[in-house]
Amino acid sequence: MSQHKSLKMSGGGLQKKRSVLKRWERIDELRKQGRYQDGAPVQHLPKTKASA
Repeated sequence: MSQHKSLKMSGGGLQKKRSVLKRWERIDELRKQGRYQDGAPVQHLPKTKASA
């Protein structure tokens, strides 16, 4: 069975940048920005932009 053309990946299968970060990635980004201190709760973290 073939794959529908709208589902095929273009550009040789290169992945796009993910727009959603894992919790540990968000914490690392917040640490770099100085907006998270060790020992702070990990729930209800502020939003962060996914870096390139």
